[in-house]
Amino acid sequence: MFEIVRRAELNPTVTLLEVAAPLVAKKARPGQFIILRVDAAGERIPLTIADSDPEKGTVTVIFQIVGATTEKLNHVPAGGCLADFVGPLGRATEIGGVKKVAVVGGGVGCAIAYPVAKAFFEAGAEVHAVVGFRSKDLIILENEFRAHAHKFVLMTDDGSAGEKGLVTDALRRLIEAGERYDRVVTIGPLIMMKFVSAVTKEYGIPTVASMNPVMIDGTGMCGGCRLTVGGETKFACVDGPEFDAHLIDFDEAMERGAMYRDFERAAHEATCNLYRMGESKQ
Repeated sequence: MFEIVRRAELNPTVTLLEVAAPLVAKKARPGQFIILRVDAAGERIPLTIADSDPEKGTVTVIFQIVGATTEKLNHVPAGGCLADFVGPLGRATEIGGVKKVAVVGGGVGCAIAYPVAKAFFEAGAEVHAVVGFRSKDLIILENEFRAHAHKFVLMTDDGSAGEKGLVTDALRRLIEAGERYDRVVTIGPLIMMKFVSAVTKEYGIPTVASMNPVMIDGTGMCGGCRLTVGGETKFACVDGPEFDAHLIDFDEAMERGAMYRDFERAAHEATCNLYRMGESKQ
């Protein structure tokens, strides 16, 4: 069993958990992920490692409540335990050889973008962080990004914080102002990563996207996380999760990602109803 040693609500739908997992913490690197189960009867879900502390033996994950399992996970209190917490899985972000990088994050994807930005910053690269949210109430990790970026740009769809607009607007403005990046790393909604990739392709800037498709076993056996990259089938769990963004078939990935949306909503609602019934009986 893996104890949750700290729990924090970052916004109404996003929660941070710090989990005691010494063996995972010892090996974890930015860009990698874990697979957990809330209880012995639960499904397996992948969550990217937001941070790790080998000395404390803890791993931090950040998740958005979107389905039945994340709803159940959100009800586990500090001091409670998870049945499984397996990792680190996937390939770590390649940090070496990059002198100047733009890390572009959107929404809860910023939980993945932050450790990547931090790793580049600590390796001595010049880091520009461009992050976007729908509104002020949904912003997460702003102070953490500011502490690990030489330039920080905050965008919101409604203009309630930072600048009004999209991350692609800010990225294009930086490039056209003369910023020259060795690499752009983008992490967030598929549609956002698709258009970030389109912008950087115009300017010939190498770009990496972190993919998070449906995943079950995390070892390449189930095939659920398959993607088309450069015309070839790849598996996000073992070949990724980061890929050359200019080669990813984002349209296919979005179509596959929408296949289970109705089921996910129904399962989430059923789980919420169970918790409501339990609360009403107390």
